[in-house]
Amino acid sequence: MPTKMQTAQISKPGGDWELVERVIPEPRAGQVRVKVEACGMCHSDVFVKEGLWPGLAYPRVPGHEIAGHIDAVGDNVLGWRQGQRVGVGWHGGHCFVCAPCRRGDFAMCVHRKVTGFDFDGGYAEYMIARAETLAAIPDALPAEEAGPFMCAGVTVYNALRHSGARAGEVVAVHGIGGLGHLGVQYARQMGFETVAINRGNDKESLARQLGAHHYIDASAQDAVTELHKLGGARVILATAPNAQAISALIDGLSPNGTLLVPAAPAEPLTISVMSLISGRRSVAGWYSGTARDAQETLAFSVLSAVHPMIEHYPLGRVAEAYAQMHSGRARFRVVLTVDA
Repeated sequence: MPTKMQTAQISKPGGDWELVERVIPEPRAGQVRVKVEACGMCHSDVFVKEGLWPGLAYPRVPGHEIAGHIDAVGDNVLGWRQGQRVGVGWHGGHCFVCAPCRRGDFAMCVHRKVTGFDFDGGYAEYMIARAETLAAIPDALPAEEAGPFMCAGVTVYNALRHSGARAGEVVAVHGIGGLGHLGVQYARQMGFETVAINRGNDKESLARQLGAHHYIDASAQDAVTELHKLGGARVILATAPNAQAISALIDGLSPNGTLLVPAAPAEPLTISVMSLISGRRSVAGWYSGTARDAQETLAFSVLSAVHPMIEHYPLGRVAEAYAQMHSGRARFRVVLTVDA
């Protein structure tokens, strides 16, 4: 086995991408070493690139949409074996002892870790992961598709399945991009009457191919009016991080409806409290998920034929891949692939 690996790292906030050779790390107790086959790029990796996340230590290898296989197993690891296909996502570990952990709500752990932020992530040939963060990848799922499900996929799937909407109710997905193109597919496969909302009609055909029953061009139609024609939306999943556009949707909810926001705009939302009170409406955020949530996302995606739309780049072209992702030109997830 080789002793060195290639990584893509950031050495300082706002720094350039560096391709660096490092010693392949060894797993400690409770950890495994993952041979990375693919790693999706997430917009939140900007926090690492630009130093916008508090407490970041540099140099840092980003990446939290990881798919690969277990290459080595540390001591005291049960239930996982060498060679097993696994994914690692945003959730990088929990303490097991804080109040949320004792309730089983590991995603809300007071001391939770984030993959690629608190420790090195998947922009590398190998990475170290804690055993509780591993999700088994189904054999039918290619690594380059499994990667984006570990963050983008689990975020929207988890949000929708916990939204309170029932099959047959109207669910709208705002923004047909990296999150939204998955949200439309999940909403359709969960049995919701699915509405896609986007500016312009250039994505209407795609949205309908992905499963949308209805399409609203927010640049030519009033989205609230169009939603009311359908009886209002039980849930609006806001995946486009535009505070003004999200805020304008609140009156498109049905009574008891929820505006569900998994994508964080830089500006605050401006919501009329009367809109909330008059319709018993609510606004809620959604935070990713644990390894169990990710594994269930992977299984559901295979079962219901949900696929991410991806663009591939080899690890050595990380700067080009990042520029494509950051520009918003990608359709829709950028994935780094690592040679065997």
